[in-house]
Amino acid sequence: MSTSERSSTDEAGEHADERPGLIKAVPVRHPGRWVAIAVLAVLAAMFLHLLIANPAFNWPFVFEAMNQNPVIEGFIKGTLLVTVLAMLIGVSLGVLLAVMRLSDNPVLKGVSWLYTWFFRAIPRYVLLTIMGALGILFQRGLSLGVPFDWKIIEWLGLSGDWRFLTLDANALFVGLVGGVIGLAASEAAYMAEIARAGILSVDSGQMEAAQALGMKRSLAMRRIVLPQAMRVIVPPTGNETTAMLKDTSLLVAIPVSTELFFQMQAIGSRTYQTFPVLIGATIYYLVASSVLMVGQTWLEKRFGRGLGTTSPTKDTEVTKGLAAGGAH
Repeated sequence: MSTSERSSTDEAGEHADERPGLIKAVPVRHPGRWVAIAVLAVLAAMFLHLLIANPAFNWPFVFEAMNQNPVIEGFIKGTLLVTVLAMLIGVSLGVLLAVMRLSDNPVLKGVSWLYTWFFRAIPRYVLLTIMGALGILFQRGLSLGVPFDWKIIEWLGLSGDWRFLTLDANALFVGLVGGVIGLAASEAAYMAEIARAGILSVDSGQMEAAQALGMKRSLAMRRIVLPQAMRVIVPPTGNETTAMLKDTSLLVAIPVSTELFFQMQAIGSRTYQTFPVLIGATIYYLVASSVLMVGQTWLEKRFGRGLGTTSPTKDTEVTKGLAAGGAH
């Protein structure tokens, strides 16, 4: 072995002796977390004991009340059906109002703003109460036909009327139909702002590119802008649907008797078991809201495909590297 090789070997050995040993890392302890977990466990045990041991819940009566036919019918018609119909009408009208608000036409923009301002300012309970009393404005019925037909007929010296349908206003605004109309009208005002925010989130260049390809503005809005805006519209719309499900309990203001909460309260009034029937109604709303939340999560994932912000995992990066290497 030459002198130079010996000197390099000695230097390597000296550097090896200078290297630090293995670092014995001690995990950071979080005693506050364990204290919080212990407190939450104690509170959960206390709440569970309250549910089981407290006789005020009267669980046999709760489930008996929940299985009554009027209650089930009220849940299907007054809660689920009204929620679906009110949201369908509210979302459709809200999107239309949003497009009107973004229009260059000052009349359409003003009408949309006025509608949104009016119905967002009125509490839904007050609005439904007004719906129940709206028949006083149409004591002769709500007629559909030529506007101001009586005046036109008078000017022309004719007789009769030009109305092809007359509806009973009291029957129209008092039942489930009135509830759907009132809730949908209120929901449209909120959906207009949600849809407008979603449309504005899409880059304006998308509309310009579509129009450059020869698409009409309405067609570009349906096929280009709105599908991209859905990722912004869906989450708040899901929240609005859950809120609508709960707001069906306000139909008592009209009043509507074919409704879950009304029927549960009626059972409580007849049997003097007020608290157990409230628990039964709570269980119904919890189950229905949980199903809606699952559906909302699925829709958010579907419309949010390709827009995730999560960083790729190590395995994904290795797979991409191998695929790139194999391509060469």
